[in-house]
Amino acid sequence: MNDDPKQLGCDGEVSQAARLAAKLTALSHPARIEILQYLAGNGCCCCKDVVGRFDLAQSTVSQHLKILVDAGLVRFSPEKQRSRYEIDREALAGLSVSVSTLIDSCCAVP
Repeated sequence: MNDDPKQLGCDGEVSQAARLAAKLTALSHPARIEILQYLAGNGCCCCKDVVGRFDLAQSTVSQHLKILVDAGLVRFSPEKQRSRYEIDREALAGLSVSVSTLIDSCCAVP
């Protein structure tokens, strides 16, 4: 994630809101949601596996996977012949909690 000064808190750390926004931004494209669902159902996959499942160019799938990795929602493991991608279930569970907390706080009666 980039350390844009507008997203830094008083202590110089990336704010919780900025981290949440980055993860939600990664999920803001339908293809990335479908890729995430595919990875969730298939464990570790290489880019070629994902390309074979969707009607997208290899370069497009690679870019979508990079965005998901950069957001911390997918893990990347380089291997000799093929790099592997795997969903980060702990990160997604944390995202679920963060979104629920946000919604609860916004819907609470003042």
